[in-house]
Amino acid sequence: MDGNYKPYDYFKSAERIKEILDQPAGSFQEVDGLPDRDKLTFTNGYYGTCSALFIDIRGSSALTQKYKRPTLAKIYRAFISEMVALLNSDPYVREVSIVGDCVWAVYNTPLQSHIDDVFRIAYQANTLRKLLNHHFQKKGIDPISIGIGADWGRALMIKAGYSGSGINEVIYMGDVVNRAAHLAHEAGRQWRDPIFVGSAFQGNLNEHNQELLKQQYVQGLGNIYTGDVVHTNMNDWIKSLA
Repeated sequence: MDGNYKPYDYFKSAERIKEILDQPAGSFQEVDGLPDRDKLTFTNGYYGTCSALFIDIRGSSALTQKYKRPTLAKIYRAFISEMVALLNSDPYVREVSIVGDCVWAVYNTPLQSHIDDVFRIAYQANTLRKLLNHHFQKKGIDPISIGIGADWGRALMIKAGYSGSGINEVIYMGDVVNRAAHLAHEAGRQWRDPIFVGSAFQGNLNEHNQELLKQQYVQGLGNIYTGDVVHTNMNDWIKSLA
């Protein structure tokens, strides 16, 4: 969000800090899912079940060393544009965010069937990587690798920012978000599968989707589930491209 200059007043700052810290605990409701963001104020919050999905480019520092700025900008624009389009394509999406070369989303998934939808987004992102690499190859750009991480659990949803300034964001905090980010960070490195999901996420998938993943122990993550799953129809179409 754009900045909009306002002089800083530390007396007012002290008042705002006290006001925030004096808010009653009852302002934070425990719910089954996540509500619409327009229900949030600077004084409430919601603690609900959701799924988090992160997609991260592997070896991004090598890209900055190899390609000049115009080419580098095209790589990131293409990746971010289409991954965001995909993340946003599910009816249960609550938030889509971009942080550097990582894109991520939070989905309202109170039902098990909703979690299968998020898994579909994950393996379609893995297939989208192939489509991006097809077009990169035509432009003499090396293929990219990505890491995809997903998990399910509870997150705290709050509105945070500078009240009255128009500068604010909805923030999602909790183990589910942190773990999905760590899973994406470790996925797709060297010999590893590009999709990593947590055990809570895998345990809520239908039987067919569970069988597409294998259990694996990863240092720092524990027992997780991994796979190199693709969207079959999309993958076949990419293979047919000249």
